[in-house]
Amino acid sequence: MIDKDLFIKKIEESVSKVIVGKKDVLEKLLVVLFAGGHVLIEDAPGVGKTTMVHALARSTGCSFKRIQFTPDLLPSDITGVTVYNIKQGEFEFKHGPITSNIVLADEINRGSPKTQSSLLEAMQERQITVDGNTWKLPEPFMVLATQNPIEYEGTFPLPEAQIDRFAIRISMGYPTYNEEKSILNKCSSDKAPENIEPVISAEEVLEIRRLVEKVHADDSVQDYIVKLVRGTREHKDVYLGCSPRGTLALFSNCRALAYIRGREYVLPDDVKELVFCTLAHRIILKSEAAIQGKDQYSVLAEILKSIKVPVANING
Repeated sequence: MIDKDLFIKKIEESVSKVIVGKKDVLEKLLVVLFAGGHVLIEDAPGVGKTTMVHALARSTGCSFKRIQFTPDLLPSDITGVTVYNIKQGEFEFKHGPITSNIVLADEINRGSPKTQSSLLEAMQERQITVDGNTWKLPEPFMVLATQNPIEYEGTFPLPEAQIDRFAIRISMGYPTYNEEKSILNKCSSDKAPENIEPVISAEEVLEIRRLVEKVHADDSVQDYIVKLVRGTREHKDVYLGCSPRGTLALFSNCRALAYIRGREYVLPDDVKELVFCTLAHRIILKSEAAIQGKDQYSVLAEILKSIKVPVANING
């Protein structure tokens, strides 16, 4: 039996050895890991994205690989390639870095559209196909992609189909004054992510996912989620609203958040807390709305205000 309160506290302690603060970011990463989704991180370079992800992988006993996206990166550099083994006298497949539990796709928008699309099958189907052969990816499997939101030169914007496959989009942000000062005291080799000991195993992560699926969500909460998502399709300023994949992502994320916080049921507050990071990146506004200074977050705020918050039945 997994002691939930103990292992979450230990994961926080492990990650805090190499990352100062950012507990809210870590919680959202755990939400997506336990919900079985993927994460898009939009932030400036040097704020600790790679270190955070590596520390999370080490703490959860998951294998970790980092892929640096560049314009000349090929799909085979991600998935793997078939080579001829002279000693064996036959062709064999050399697996690429995608065959890891946690994959960091760094600066994903610097890769070509063809290379970006090589992640689509992996993210959705949990498998890769090369030369007509299919290989299942290890479970748990999670892609964490990063991109710099202010750099456009030499980049290829992610297509809507791929953005929709990310369960949440978050930003780590710069540290506070005190946090940045504390970082100076953590700059030592013994505080690298490689030195973090696993708190739980990859197999236990899968067990947690099964427990998350048992978290209760009352009909009123489910109605609330559906109304919010449908509101993105009906809002006057929205050109393209959220797909049903967004509905499923918000539902799964809320159940995972409830589990992490020690509850066996979802509250409307869970929905309100996760709606922005789960739905905002799936919305495309009309051009006139953008000209008026509106963004996805302000539109979602209007939708939230227009829908009555339910009183959830927590007794199942």
